Amino acid sequence: MKTLAAILIFLGVLWAQTSALDTFVLRDPVSNYVTGTMTIHSEEHIVDVHVRSGVYSSDTIFDYTHGYIATRLFSRNACFIMKIKKDLIPELREIGRLAFERQTMKDVYSPNNVWAQFQSGSSWLGRLKDWILYGKYIENLCTGLPLYQLVSTQPPMNVDGCASAGIPSILGLKICEELITTGS
Repeated sequence: MKTLAAILIFLGVLWAQTSALDTFVLRDPVSNYVTGTMTIHSEEHIVDVHVRSGVYSSDTIFDYTHGYIATRLFSRNACFIMKIKKDLIPELREIGRLAFERQTMKDVYSPNNVWAQFQSGSSWLGRLKDWILYGKYIENLCTGLPLYQLVSTQPPMNVDGCASAGIPSILGLKICEELITTGS
């Protein structure tokens, strides 16, 4: 069994390096229901994720060329943008390898989460200079929606108001509103 796992991992590494366009079905790690799809555009350095899970539905673009992640949360009718930090976000090849392993071995599950926060009321609508910075894929995802800048953070004490996005069972993106405390 270990030999089979080693062979699959080796094939996954080779596959991630040679494939130009690959789509993966994302399944819930507990129920095994399909929750979305992930398409890797290797030549364009883009990962496109569509999660369909009722109120938790989202679309996410990982644009490695421009260095940004954008997530459109349907429940909030807004787009959240974050700079890709190499210490938090796996490289394109790594995401491809993890997706391949998850699809073939079924029992690989990564609990990796990136916690990010935004300030309510600090949104803006994209302007031409924003779209030049973020690129056409993020522009297509976010045009016409309020944009919020995300900053990485530690998990908050109360995660009830946080939304989930990202790549289910591979890399979770937890988006939380920064609560502003007021002195009485």
